[in-house]
Amino acid sequence: MPKILFTHSYFLYLDPKQWKAANAYPPLGTLYAAALLRENGYEVSLFDSMLAHSPQQIAPVLKSKQPDLLVIYDDGFNYLSKMCLTNMREAAFHMIGLAKQQGCTIIISSSDSTDHYEKYLQQGADVVILGEGEITLLALVNSLNKQQAYSAIDGIAYQENGQTIANKKRPVLRDLDLLPLPAWDLVDIASYKKLWKKKHGYFSLNVVTTRGCTYKCNWCAKPLFGNRYHARSPKNVVEELQLLVHTFGAEHIWFCDDIFGLKPGWIQQFADLVAEKKLQFTFKIQSRADLLIHGPTVENLSKAGCQMVWLGAESGSQKILDAMDKGITIQQIYESRKLLQAHGIQAAFFLQFGYPGEVKTDIQATIRMVLDLLPEDIGISVTYPLPGTQLYERVKAELKEKTNWQDSDELSMLFHNTYPEGFYKDLQRYVHKLYRRQKSIQSLKKLVHSPFSLDRKQIRSAISAFYRIPAATLKDHSLDHLIIRYGGSF
Repeated sequence: MPKILFTHSYFLYLDPKQWKAANAYPPLGTLYAAALLRENGYEVSLFDSMLAHSPQQIAPVLKSKQPDLLVIYDDGFNYLSKMCLTNMREAAFHMIGLAKQQGCTIIISSSDSTDHYEKYLQQGADVVILGEGEITLLALVNSLNKQQAYSAIDGIAYQENGQTIANKKRPVLRDLDLLPLPAWDLVDIASYKKLWKKKHGYFSLNVVTTRGCTYKCNWCAKPLFGNRYHARSPKNVVEELQLLVHTFGAEHIWFCDDIFGLKPGWIQQFADLVAEKKLQFTFKIQSRADLLIHGPTVENLSKAGCQMVWLGAESGSQKILDAMDKGITIQQIYESRKLLQAHGIQAAFFLQFGYPGEVKTDIQATIRMVLDLLPEDIGISVTYPLPGTQLYERVKAELKEKTNWQDSDELSMLFHNTYPEGFYKDLQRYVHKLYRRQKSIQSLKKLVHSPFSLDRKQIRSAISAFYRIPAATLKDHSLDHLIIRYGGSF
């Protein structure tokens, strides 16, 4: 039977903003695929790119392991791998070249390769998996082991007689409990733990409980799992959590689902099991404002140990939310923030500037919402046209030679918009300055009235108010200045 070396193409080092943040998580999708292949009798190993400094580092591993197959299987649960960052695509191409020199058969599975399989085949990949990968990969490796043709395998693309062939896609897996738990033993857990402890003071690992998303925001692509939504059972998830907490010492979990706990009753069952097993950990999730304000959802999240909820707030303008087909209201964002606060759960907002049709008043509305609600964290991005979305179809005629960002902090506007190139990067900095200033003022007030209630981070924020306030006051009209600088209209 063939020996299989797994890897992935997300190198934290090649994304400077993320490298500095050091929120490093093992490649969960890769570990699921490796576990399934191993369960079916194949010899598997892992070159984990996450903490590596160069794709060249796989070369000695290829020589020592002598694999028959190299599987570059990206973590589809890492939101940063859902867009094409050219640094990561080029890293994948580099590893393809090195593996070719060793005579490996090369299999690729990722969001980017699903969208652009011809590019990967042209670089020397033998097969690209289209969509969700585990079952297709197992069928493919079984077929290779028996020296059978590719033509009978759903969910792959390949070249034959100089022609590129894409077979029909395979349906997504419905019963996620059928998959073995990720192959956590293949990961150098100690390296991740050392990094987390040094940078953050605690150790976090990642878990996924669902696949897919039923909502249809018109800028959000779902190349791997589509619009279907399937969940692991709470019992299955808690079994994995027991392993991560008791064996590896995880103190915190990042549930990297697109939407956590959408299935009715799931969160309550989960919270009950966590309490029954006496598991001690905190966690963060992603959710939607409209889901949180109904029923006992937030109460059960608090009971289970939820520390933070990241909300796809996107914009403070209802006009823009409606244009996005987001399906939420500004009022729901306000209500969910206040409900989370009431249960001691922090809120963080994903924000997006540059959606087509956004003008100054929409930007101002987003800034106003942020300063009104003062979430514990914000993440600001610029509208990015992902293949397969309505947004992409709308703007693709305006896309020129550059269609991707180099890394996650580039924030280039890839299509024509209200304001020109450079404006949105400066806008991101401006909003962060306003946000940090307001957070500093909030912490300063708490320090005066309730000095023993603040943690170290809040104390530092309060002290920073003394230099943030005077400097920022001079820039209260920076949005107007930005617009004038870039020649935009009001």
